[in-house]
Amino acid sequence: MVNKVLAAFVAVDGLFVSMGAIMLGFAVIVQQRAFDTPGDGQDAARNLLYQKFPFTAGIANAVLTFIVFVATLPALATNNRSWLKLAGYLVVVDAVFTMAIGLDLWIITLKLKEEFSSIWLSQNAGVQDMMQTAFACCGFINSTSPAFVTDATCPSPAAAALMPGCSASLISFGSNFVDNIFTAVFGMVGIDSLLVMTIACLLKDRKERERFRYIDEKTGARSTF
Repeated sequence: MVNKVLAAFVAVDGLFVSMGAIMLGFAVIVQQRAFDTPGDGQDAARNLLYQKFPFTAGIANAVLTFIVFVATLPALATNNRSWLKLAGYLVVVDAVFTMAIGLDLWIITLKLKEEFSSIWLSQNAGVQDMMQTAFACCGFINSTSPAFVTDATCPSPAAAALMPGCSASLISFGSNFVDNIFTAVFGMVGIDSLLVMTIACLLKDRKERERFRYIDEKTGARSTF
């Protein structure tokens, strides 16, 4: 008969290591693409936001996830509860690390106006042009602060004055985009928590099985007399 507690642990452990693989893949691939030449204004805004992401911490977190997964393998191969306890403590450390990354991303959303203001000022006219075109705006706060880039969207000072600044559109775009990322990261913390609970259940199950086995052995020894 299949041990349902052990089966649940194996399933969540597999989900846990898959989470680490996803985090590692995302961090490595996006870190390489963050400095690519953008194809349009939304690509430009997205890449500029990516450059603020803690990719190194994400890669380190993914590596820690793999280490924790490896620590769970002896716990599966044997009935030794010490390995299981060690894995539980490591999962808690991994969860705290992942939560710290999520909080760092959440803090970015609180400072988007300041972030985009400095980003806008540091970009060349070509990138500003792409963002003005993509978000149908002129300048950052307004067409004069800082001054807009002349393009098809903002062909003249008079036309630019009728258009909104890009700050509101960029902040809305950035907020929605980063919200999705840090929500996914906090979802990973939820998987960590689920794994801790399954480890606790498996520890209790094994402790009870050991107790019953000891009782059976003791009863069997008595029956021989």
